[in-house]
Amino acid sequence: MTYCVGMTLNKGLIFMSDTRTNAGLDDIASVKKMHTWQVEGDRVITILTAGNLATTQAVISLLEERSVIPGDRDPSILKAPTLFQVARLVGDTLREVIHENERSGQEATSTFDATLIMGGQIDGMTPRLFMIYPEGNFIEASTDNPFFQIGETKYGKPILLRAYEPDMSFEAAMKLLLVSFDSTITANLSVDLPLDFQVYEKDSYKFRSDGRIDAKDPYFMQVSDNWGQALKTAFLKLPDYNLD
Repeated sequence: MTYCVGMTLNKGLIFMSDTRTNAGLDDIASVKKMHTWQVEGDRVITILTAGNLATTQAVISLLEERSVIPGDRDPSILKAPTLFQVARLVGDTLREVIHENERSGQEATSTFDATLIMGGQIDGMTPRLFMIYPEGNFIEASTDNPFFQIGETKYGKPILLRAYEPDMSFEAAMKLLLVSFDSTITANLSVDLPLDFQVYEKDSYKFRSDGRIDAKDPYFMQVSDNWGQALKTAFLKLPDYNLD
């Protein structure tokens, strides 16, 4: 399982993903689920992946292959004129990979499904964020739906719904996402550190910050401990239910 979030802010975009792929007692593995393309001054694109690992790796490999030399290789997400067209290319590639699994005689097509979050900005246009489904179709983030989650979404969603504000700072958004991920990690062993993150500031056409947060990160440890204690304190302050 996995947990990934892409979020729109007035200031730009922010992405976070875990790295857990297996969580058996003697089979714990991790893999990067955040993939980026950057052409300074022209465009930045980030894709988060959830689902069958072979499918997602094949999709990313195809997108990479079609974005490098020779220069006339098409279709390429680095040549598409709009992020809507990029989303179409990514969706078509995802559907292509899943269809190839069907043609190879696999009986359970759903086993090879994957869902993606794709966002970024192209020069002269506004930042955009999409969620792309296994069928290749997609939806776009809006003021009514300003963030997307994929993977194990239910544990981390309540805090996002309660605390998200479009004008919050990147620093506050990082805190919010870390609380959301901590809640998910606490409730589900199939999601775990390290966490990858990227921060993109509107109209900069380069990533403002990115990195990896592991279990020894002092800020994450502080957030996790303080959030747990804050929940207990808030619970104890609530009046007891009257059974009489």
